[in-house]
Amino acid sequence: MVDNFRFARIPAVHFGKGAFSTLPSLCRKYGKSIVVVTGKGSFIRSPHAEKFFNDLKEDGFTWRHVPVEGEPSPETIDSAVQNIGNEIINLVVGIGGGSALDAGKAISAMLHCECSVKDYLEVTGTKSHPGTKVPFIAVPTTSGTGSEATKNAVISHIGKDGFKRSLRHDNFVPEIALVDPLLTVSCPPDITAASGMDCFTQLTEAYLSNNATPYTDALALEGLKEVKNSLVRCCNDGSDTEARSGMSFAALTSGICLANAGLGVVHGFASSLGARYNIHHGSICGTLMSSANEINVRVLRKERGKAALSKYATLGRLFLGENNSDDDYFIDGFIDYLFNISSELKLPGLRSAGVDSLDFQDLVQQTECKNNPVKLSPEQLYEILDKRYF
Repeated sequence: MVDNFRFARIPAVHFGKGAFSTLPSLCRKYGKSIVVVTGKGSFIRSPHAEKFFNDLKEDGFTWRHVPVEGEPSPETIDSAVQNIGNEIINLVVGIGGGSALDAGKAISAMLHCECSVKDYLEVTGTKSHPGTKVPFIAVPTTSGTGSEATKNAVISHIGKDGFKRSLRHDNFVPEIALVDPLLTVSCPPDITAASGMDCFTQLTEAYLSNNATPYTDALALEGLKEVKNSLVRCCNDGSDTEARSGMSFAALTSGICLANAGLGVVHGFASSLGARYNIHHGSICGTLMSSANEINVRVLRKERGKAALSKYATLGRLFLGENNSDDDYFIDGFIDYLFNISSELKLPGLRSAGVDSLDFQDLVQQTECKNNPVKLSPEQLYEILDKRYF
């Protein structure tokens, strides 16, 4: 019997090598006045950007360019919206990594609102967003967050009193997710590794989630197959377009899965750590994947969590490429795989990333893991951090 479940809508997906060339024609359907939100890095320096802006000019578009450096803060969003003012905007296009996509998503949602975006954030805000927005097209240039498929934009204030909170509404799902793997070719190896581990974490946590469904399980496993086949290849050879395509597919799929199944303890830590320290979100996910899942398994074995352990065994069979032993062998093999890939991709430990172990107790108190396959005690959460403190 299949239990009851709900599945959120997704954008219209345009996926494929060279798909970016169709973006001006897609924009034209909404109108000729647009806002283009990008990062400040590799895309702007690439020939893709030069051609895109030239095509807009030749086609008679008017546009504002909003470059975003790092994760978007409330001030970033409010400033962009204030600068646009009362100008009529037909469309917002976000091109870049997760930060640029989240910034574009938030700007599109705030152009019809007079308050600060901070007023509408989950937990810290006091208002409910009405869901009005300017149409939004998401164009990822990294393979990580899956923001091109989700209804939330993560807004950050980094520091001791920091936060990472979502601006969220069903209407904020992008109208179009245009996913061109060729845009990721210029992504440097360290960002490729961190983004890829974010994607890997999202697919794994969605698959193991206590809110998973048959649909999310099927999608997550397809995405994880591509992670196995493509992540290390991308990091070793960024020009491998077949591997880049695999990771672009995996990242898009991870966004769909997390939107419907939720995430676990690793992303709980990514929120609390990322709010206090200026560390790449994917680096946090990547370095904590091994210890978090090791401790999940240890607790599940003690509590006889058969369903989740069976899923861990499935992951082991997938990543080890074998099927000739018992479940315990594959569960342990998957945990070993996570430790090994963290080392192979040279993901930093928490100490080298700048984390102070004196903050561990506070971080544990601030960390949520509501969709984790097993409940973890504060002591176990502390151990996850401590195992990756080097």
